[in-house]
Amino acid sequence: MGKEQVREKIERLRNELEYHNHRYYVLDDPAVTDREYDLLLRELIRLETENPEFADPHSPTRRVGAAPLDAFSTVQHTVPMLSLQNAMTEDEVRDFHKRVVKVLGTGDVEYVMEVKIDGLAVELVYTDGAFTLGSTRGDGYAGEDITQNLRTIRSIPMRLRSDDVPVPERLEVRGEVYMGKKEFLALNEERELTGEPLFANPRNAAAGSIRQLDPRITARRKLNVFCYAMGRITGMEFSTHMDFLLNLQKWGFRVNPYVRLCRSIDELIGHYRYIRSIREEMPYEIDGTVIKVNRTDYQFDLGTVSRSPRWAIAYKFESREETTIIEDIAVSVGRTGALTPVAYLKPVTVGGVEVSRATLHNEDEIARKDVRVGDSVIVTRAGDVIPEVVRVIDASRPGRGGPFTMPPACPVCGEPVVRPPGEAIRRCVNISCPAQIKGTIEHFASKRAMDIDGLGTKLVEQLVDRGIVRDVSDLYLIGKDTLAGMERMADRSAQNIIDAIEASKRRPFSRFIYALGIRQAGEHISGLLAERFRSIEDLMAADIGTLIAIPEIGPEAASSITAFFADPKNRGTIERILSAGLILEYEQHEGKKLSGLTFVFTGSLSSMSRDEARIRVEGLGAKTASSVSRKVTHVVAGEEAGSKLDKARQLGIRVLTEREFREMIE
Repeated sequence: MGKEQVREKIERLRNELEYHNHRYYVLDDPAVTDREYDLLLRELIRLETENPEFADPHSPTRRVGAAPLDAFSTVQHTVPMLSLQNAMTEDEVRDFHKRVVKVLGTGDVEYVMEVKIDGLAVELVYTDGAFTLGSTRGDGYAGEDITQNLRTIRSIPMRLRSDDVPVPERLEVRGEVYMGKKEFLALNEERELTGEPLFANPRNAAAGSIRQLDPRITARRKLNVFCYAMGRITGMEFSTHMDFLLNLQKWGFRVNPYVRLCRSIDELIGHYRYIRSIREEMPYEIDGTVIKVNRTDYQFDLGTVSRSPRWAIAYKFESREETTIIEDIAVSVGRTGALTPVAYLKPVTVGGVEVSRATLHNEDEIARKDVRVGDSVIVTRAGDVIPEVVRVIDASRPGRGGPFTMPPACPVCGEPVVRPPGEAIRRCVNISCPAQIKGTIEHFASKRAMDIDGLGTKLVEQLVDRGIVRDVSDLYLIGKDTLAGMERMADRSAQNIIDAIEASKRRPFSRFIYALGIRQAGEHISGLLAERFRSIEDLMAADIGTLIAIPEIGPEAASSITAFFADPKNRGTIERILSAGLILEYEQHEGKKLSGLTFVFTGSLSSMSRDEARIRVEGLGAKTASSVSRKVTHVVAGEEAGSKLDKARQLGIRVLTEREFREMIE
């Protein structure tokens, strides 16, 4: 054959194999036998080997795994992969529906219910229809680049099918990689024969397999995926989540067959009960369902709170339970100072995971359940994750220990603890408490706080254990020689950390507030405080009434914030940080040119990208949105503007041409 004929045959074989992959792994409807498939694959491998000039990274032959990696690189998600709030009862789901109705101002809300696969969340990125990047969820903002490993999963299309629908310029799809029950058992049987440690459950097996540095190992593990959510999409829009799922199937993605559109809250509850009834029959592990508002404009109107969308919630199943014995009860102190009683248990396996400790939550819960050392108890993993003691089995048996009482002082630093009115948890409010300091420093140095690169867990432990760092202000007094004397720390590494500490002296006010680790002041609340107050001194002087007057800050958060700044030790720490040369960048939104306006961009702009346009208006005090609603004030329409333009005209929103937009911002 001539080279052109070889190229055509290679392309034909690739298309044929991808067709059979789709039939087998996505549709579960194979059109050929395994032997016939293997013969086609071998022929393609032979032709590609003999004709390397026709290599293609999207070829089905690449699914066997590439060369091992030294490490995973980091991928920034263009749209954060948010976590979901949980509902454990029917009442909590109905409360979620009431909140949705209240915000939207209408009871006419459709929902989509999906099963919650117990696996590892990933993002798949397609450029002009070709799979180009895959990553883990990570912390929601950045994950690990596992592209080569994801290529080995045959249910992930290497190229989007475009027979029925057009392909967007860029498509970001979220999904869950998992290992089926049968495949999990087979893998553990194989590991037992070879003397390797067994995986505790299918989720651990999937996570361990997809994060292998050697993609050839991943290729040997029988992983699968279900896709269920969108990230950023360029060139297309969807009015409903259900429309997006239908398009996913047309593009060749695997969507869970138990997805259902529900037109009422009662229909949601009914489908949940059905899913729960067939849970054990499913070939994969699920730990609940996910409820999402169907209309995408409603999703935008509902927005997010902290790191969770207001338009979705996870409706979890009841937890699995086991019986064991409490051998001891101790009190731990967390990063925020919360004193938590912990039961030390006779080890027991709960839901595939060995449990030796369980939370007792607080003193009221211990008293209500009358939990004592020596008791036989029921233990569960709440939401199939956090072990906790449910109840005592036999409270009348002889030999029980005496009632447990919480200590009046912090068991670590000896400072008095407080129990705020209306709360069930005692807290140590000493920011310099040794039990809190390590976690406090790690949080302070974390990427979304002060971003001190290189200050990891092991180094923090050394600095605290040696008495070099007693609170976060001491970080700004460390010298290079001190760091160089730490274990596994060379001069270059020490200098890099010193440089990172120096760079952290200039940070936005909101990030500094978040870095302080104030209870109930996460990133969202910290941002609200930074918008309201013009200096850290003003914030420290604010009373509860002033804080409550800020929208979205309630009495509990206000009380926590004022208590933090009222503590002399905390104020001293802040003063020492400021004295070390910290320069806070205060956010001045009022008075900016576009303050109070909200922009949506549609179509293509000739003088700048839409991302550049968003950055420009945000820098001028405006907000941006991805879809058109009544909260939007301006829609900028470029060439080939789509449905957003039509909706803007229907709602009477001002539409700007690119020229008018440039005149406005310049």
